[in-house]
Amino acid sequence: MEMKDLYKKYVSDGYDADGVLNKFDVHVPENFNFGYDVIDEIAKNEPNRRAMIWVNEEGEEHIFTYSDLMKKSNQVANMLLAHGVNKGDKVLAVLKRHYQFWFLTIALCKIGAVLIPATNQLMKKDYTYRFHAADVKYVIATADGEVTEHIEEALAEYTDIKEKYIVRGDREDWVSFDTEMEKYPETLERIENKVDDDMLLYFTSGTTGYPKMVLHSHYYAVAHIQTAKYWHNIKEDTIHLTISESGWGKCMWGKMYGQFACAATVFVYDFNRFNSADILTKIQNYKITSFCAPPTMYRMFIKEGIENYDLSNLKYSTIAGEALNPEVYNRWLEYTGLKLMEGFGQTETVLVVANLPGMEPKPGSMGRPTPLYNVDIVDEDGNSLPAGETGEIVIRTNGMKQIGMFKEYYKNPDATNNAWNNDIYHTGDTAWKDEDGYFWYVGRTDDVIKASGYRIGPFEIESVLMEHPAVLEVAVTGAKDPIRGQVVKATIVLTKEYKDKGDEALIKELQNHVKVNTAPYKYPRIVEFVDELPKTISGKIRRTEIRAKDNQ
Repeated sequence: MEMKDLYKKYVSDGYDADGVLNKFDVHVPENFNFGYDVIDEIAKNEPNRRAMIWVNEEGEEHIFTYSDLMKKSNQVANMLLAHGVNKGDKVLAVLKRHYQFWFLTIALCKIGAVLIPATNQLMKKDYTYRFHAADVKYVIATADGEVTEHIEEALAEYTDIKEKYIVRGDREDWVSFDTEMEKYPETLERIENKVDDDMLLYFTSGTTGYPKMVLHSHYYAVAHIQTAKYWHNIKEDTIHLTISESGWGKCMWGKMYGQFACAATVFVYDFNRFNSADILTKIQNYKITSFCAPPTMYRMFIKEGIENYDLSNLKYSTIAGEALNPEVYNRWLEYTGLKLMEGFGQTETVLVVANLPGMEPKPGSMGRPTPLYNVDIVDEDGNSLPAGETGEIVIRTNGMKQIGMFKEYYKNPDATNNAWNNDIYHTGDTAWKDEDGYFWYVGRTDDVIKASGYRIGPFEIESVLMEHPAVLEVAVTGAKDPIRGQVVKATIVLTKEYKDKGDEALIKELQNHVKVNTAPYKYPRIVEFVDELPKTISGKIRRTEIRAKDNQ
């Protein structure tokens, strides 16, 4: 078997008459481990196969083969074992886009310890909460910025950390990850595990309350073959770039498991602040062939002027993280000739709904359910809804093992039961499907606005408003009204050209723009201009904060 086909060892696929994936069955041994069975397997058979291209803003460049990843992860594993890291220990990593994150992730997988990725945007209180909630024993952090300072502040209130490692720098009382790992051998005796053992824990960036802890097993790694092979369209010699910092789940979706299982090359650009010109230059110069980013970034590329860059090597482009505005789809197609293939999933899952290769995407639609899950749209009583009716997206589990779905919300059985009960997992996202089975996103269940007897999803109104040149960002919510119960409100950040034009005339113009471009009853009766929208640390708009302020 050629290593580019390694994924066939663990999955069986099937296709419909149009060549679209309609079967995806996972069959892995009881002791499956991504580190040994994917990375090391490729390394032993094709040691020089290129695994990762890493560059940073300072001009550094490193190219790592699969053999490099095997050896470096073995060194890290041996180092951590020697320093007392055991199977099941929780290890929190704040490593931005540093290549050491990949060494560490594979090493912890081999050891059987549990990785907790975290963003470098966290503050002292965030670390304090995470340390206590997850019983963290080890922390590995970048030396860049104030990350270690915030961690030290949190450790004044948490005393169970056994050891601290620092990457790409030094600090007193911290072990130098880069220096220490080089002292250890490049070989490692296999440490046995069960495929359903704990492997990965994510803190969700929920828009309400404290983040929940999403716990995944080793099944999660193999399930992401569906994400890479059948959504990102990974092929032999693909160079794939997903825009994501290592602290977010999207990193695992696009820069780790599925891509490596397909023996592809992952491109990593280690930057501090997103700059559309820099990203477009990297896509051009490194001949990226497959690309994934959220809609906001595609909008920025369009404003930057993508016609000024040679993107001719780019063969496939996908989009996720937010609902897709059709205007972005059409502009990207116009400039590149590529159709944006939208997908939908959560921290708790792998790919749930998507436009897969061979499908004809409908601009603004998430696509159709993937074959890994039994996906449905239901009413408040759990009854399936017909085409055209809005309801909650759920996964019907039917008492069967759900490959790639989370095991539980760690140490929170009530939250687990609230989300996953009676053989139904509730995503909390709403949508409707058309006669062809395509899903159209509406919003979070608590974002739906009920005004004058209508159920109104915020996304459609936001999409229309985003087409107006005055609107940079917008959040649509429901505001209390004594007559209608609720009315539609638009909270808007204006573009710099309109910063000084936020008056009644512009409000009227924006309201009329919505009336003309969608059903008139959806227009925002209240429009507020603000300097910025409240967001979570992952960049998701906190509509709940806007609602709470309005309804005081």
